Amino acid sequence: MNTIVTLGEIMLRLKSPSYERLFQSPLLEATFGGGEANVAVSLACLGLRSSYVTALPEGPIGDAALQQLSRYGVDTSRVIRASGRMGVYFLEAGSCQRPSSVIYDREGSAISLISSQAFDWTRVFSDARWFHCTGITPAISAEAALLSHTAIVAAKKAGCTVSLDLNYRKKLWGYGKTAPSVMGPLVSLCDVLIANEEDIQKSLGIKEPVAASMDDLDGYRALMETVQNRYPNLSYIAITLRQSVSADVNGWMALLRSPQGVYQSRRYDITDIVDRVGAGDAFSAGLIASLAEKPADAPYALEFATAASCLKHTISGDFNLSTRKEIEALLAGDSSGRVQR
Repeated sequence: MNTIVTLGEIMLRLKSPSYERLFQSPLLEATFGGGEANVAVSLACLGLRSSYVTALPEGPIGDAALQQLSRYGVDTSRVIRASGRMGVYFLEAGSCQRPSSVIYDREGSAISLISSQAFDWTRVFSDARWFHCTGITPAISAEAALLSHTAIVAAKKAGCTVSLDLNYRKKLWGYGKTAPSVMGPLVSLCDVLIANEEDIQKSLGIKEPVAASMDDLDGYRALMETVQNRYPNLSYIAITLRQSVSADVNGWMALLRSPQGVYQSRRYDITDIVDRVGAGDAFSAGLIASLAEKPADAPYALEFATAASCLKHTISGDFNLSTRKEIEALLAGDSSGRVQR
């Protein structure tokens, strides 16, 4: 039982070149991405066995997505080919005071239509020790919400640790259910929760105010305590904190509440950001990898996850292709960016 399983929707990512506006040039850069797929790739790059579960349409685009995942060592043998289409998202990278912008085109995608009974859950979790999902999949359709719930129940039955990144996406909740009504029952089944303060407030309906400053962390600690009291099943609660000075300059750190106590990571001041999309997924992967290997060392898990997500800001595309050696070097204080010869 060594595999870490993730479930969600991988999409075709179409990005305008460099920092151009969408369609400023008649060009779009085509890659693939999606929260849970990003985690699977990152875990594979860290040397762990990861398996990605989704539904994809037959055809060359779905084939290319699977080939991309396999290229990085992700097991795709549990993927189902089904009716529907491939979801797409368009990305315009922000710069200075202009924020990045995401446009979704994913209605009618294969994963949003498929029945939860289409998967052989016993096979999916036959060699699994951890299952990771997000709040993105339950937001895209009622069928996908049921799929997420069914997968979590099956994972718990198989003895897996279950982590959930709330990942609130306002643009996706459009099928008649509110995020708290769907996400609350899911969180009550999980062991590890990952979020930022807005995710918690919007996905769980917890309105506790939080000071919007990394210099005042008492509000974040109180928010974590409120979540813990509402969901005593949670063993770990991680909150990521981002200070957006501009689209190019961000502060980045995180907090982790564990059975041993509450811990605070170092702060990274990230300048000249290449691509921040997927940074939260890189954090999730780093946390999962560390807790799966050393569950008693929560402080290290937090620092490793925060450093991994810091490095993701330097890599174009959804996937964090940082290696364990590179993350450990940053943890050791090597942040100069000098050429390695």
